[in-house]
Amino acid sequence: MKDEVLKRLEESFIELEQAIGSAKANIYYKNHIPKDIITRLESYDGILLEQRKLAENLQDKMNLQEWTEVRRIVEIINGLSEMVREDATSILLMLACDNNDNNFESDVPVEKRRNYC
Repeated sequence: MKDEVLKRLEESFIELEQAIGSAKANIYYKNHIPKDIITRLESYDGILLEQRKLAENLQDKMNLQEWTEVRRIVEIINGLSEMVREDATSILLMLACDNNDNNFESDVPVEKRRNYC
C-alpha cells in the first residue's frame, strides 16, 4: 500500500508540474500581464517543492505507522494541489476574458470569480 500511495503522489506531482508549465506557457505568451499574476505563477514551483518535501516526510511517517500524521500530510498535499489548480484556473479565466483594457476582474462573470481568504 505504501509504495502505491507514494507512486500515485509522484504521478500527481508530475501532472501538476506539467499543468504549471502549460499555464506559464499560456501566460508568458500574452502581452501586458500584471506583475502579481507572474508572481503567483512563479510561486507554484515553490509549492510543488514543498509538496515533494512533505511526501518524503510522509514516507517516514508511513514507515513508523503514524497514521494520523500520514492522513494530515496527505490532506496538506492535496490541499496545496487544489489551491494551485484553482488559482491557475482563476488566472486563465481572467486573462481569457481580457479585452485589452486590463480590467481583468470585472470581465470575469461573478460565478466564475475566485476569492481566497
